[in-house]
Amino acid sequence: MTRDPARRTGKGDRSFIPTGGPRCLSTCFERLLCYSIAVSKIFRLGVLGSGKGSNFVALADAIAAGTLPAEVAVVLSDVETAGILAHARERNIAAQFIPPGKFRTKLEEEAEHAFVEALRAAQVDLIVLAGFMRVLKGEFLRAFEGRIVNVHPSLLPSFPGLEAWKQALDHGVKVAGCTVHFVDAGVDSGAIIGQQTVPVLDNDTAESLHARIHAAEHELYPKCVAAIARGEISVAGRRVIWKKN
Repeated sequence: MTRDPARRTGKGDRSFIPTGGPRCLSTCFERLLCYSIAVSKIFRLGVLGSGKGSNFVALADAIAAGTLPAEVAVVLSDVETAGILAHARERNIAAQFIPPGKFRTKLEEEAEHAFVEALRAAQVDLIVLAGFMRVLKGEFLRAFEGRIVNVHPSLLPSFPGLEAWKQALDHGVKVAGCTVHFVDAGVDSGAIIGQQTVPVLDNDTAESLHARIHAAEHELYPKCVAAIARGEISVAGRRVIWKKN
């Protein structure tokens, strides 16, 4: 484990960057949690989103209610008119649009670098994807390995990718749900942190099922992020283990 020389190295620095690839995820994450607690500073979140920002609102509400021991340091979006930016500004949280470049599903190299630098400047401990519609690659994953989480509207590994609720309904499953997971180089393939089930009703449409899954996300995501902020989970390979109270 080494520190990124581009970052500051003062007393409050919490920026552990792994250099050993995926195998060092567990050690990196555990050291990150221990160190963030040791310096007795508030756990800092960087939130990325492309849309309305309802999961961001759920996180912000949990922080305000005292159930999520963290603060949102910065909100970034690849969409200039995204509702998530408006929600952040209403709460006096730093919010920034970063042009994504010419690609439709990923960030251009220059844009990726701009996102990384903005998150480093905000000294974030964890990056929370809240409806961010870009696949993260290269520099971004290397810079924040083991420190990026996402929520997906299915019970992974079933139905990764787009419109997972519609995939589930079309497949005829009786139980759907949502998954909070770490982000890796695959598509919705990282280690699973938590899941919440949602029954599929006989009269469900794609819209009604999606709405109930979305409501479940708003419950599950703050709980999982809070567990990370409190140091209540550990990672062993692909297994994410919650500490018993």
